[in-house]
Amino acid sequence: MTTYKKLLYSLMAMIFFTGLSCGPVVMTTSVNEPLPPWFYPNRLEVVRYVYFPEYYFYYDLSTRTYLYLDGGVWVRRNVLPPPYRNLDLRRSRYERIKGYHSDDIRRYHEERNANRGRSNRNPNTRSG
Repeated sequence: MTTYKKLLYSLMAMIFFTGLSCGPVVMTTSVNEPLPPWFYPNRLEVVRYVYFPEYYFYYDLSTRTYLYLDGGVWVRRNVLPPPYRNLDLRRSRYERIKGYHSDDIRRYHEERNANRGRSNRNPNTRSG
């Protein structure tokens, strides 16, 4: 290996590790627009969706749209519906959806949230 290649690889490694030590970094498919002010990640991760479980809607970081049920149909909008427009999302709890990058949020939601908030007890069994 030539000295030039060694120097180049060393320089690339230094740039990479320096970037990691600078603080939080989020990788999305869209780099033209900044992330929303309420989204502050604390580690390097690839995330497309963020879920707000208290309000039952998602935010797509790659398309900068909100996804929510409207009349039983999942819709994408640039703004939240009127009841949620005054929310301070910086103070709201949200969950990062890791490893899901499909456009079909309905499928993800049905698979992951079918039992959210329900009891684990079977109502047909009696104790004692």
